[in-house]
Amino acid sequence: MIHSISTKAHYFTVAALLFGMILFTSAWTPAAYGDSAQVSKLLQQAKTSADQLQRDTENMESFTRSKVGWQSHAMQINTVKEHVNKIGTVLADLHDARDGADPWQQDAIDGITPLMHQLADHTTSIIDHLNDKKQTWHPEYREYLQTNHELAADVSKMISDYMNYGKARARLHM
Repeated sequence: MIHSISTKAHYFTVAALLFGMILFTSAWTPAAYGDSAQVSKLLQQAKTSADQLQRDTENMESFTRSKVGWQSHAMQINTVKEHVNKIGTVLADLHDARDGADPWQQDAIDGITPLMHQLADHTTSIIDHLNDKKQTWHPEYREYLQTNHELAADVSKMISDYMNYGKARARLHM
């Protein structure tokens, strides 16, 4: 775990890998290997990670109301970045299994993807801001944190809503 901001190149590389992975998975969908049960399991994993991400972004956003130094922000954004990357990995698996998914699961995958792109963009903006300015008081930075928290909450809620829909649908077809 990186405890302080290292080089800008390190964060750029991590961000580029995340963006590449998300862009690659949204553009390429091979033949399905999973079934709807596999997709449900992956959606549950995404939900668990999204819930943790939401808590982490909320915690980071709360730093703006205290005198926490930029180093603490850097440690927290590293945690956020790890959760974004984890959801990105699950999202890649979901795209791989998409063809074997039920239509509602395909809709879930399609709905989650653009929000994750936005979340990755904002996470990168936070990292870039901290690398460039090492300022946590700047209004632009605070807006990045607020937006990141809102996007994480939206991802978590969207996954929950789709999973609840799937459960209700399953009950109806029993």
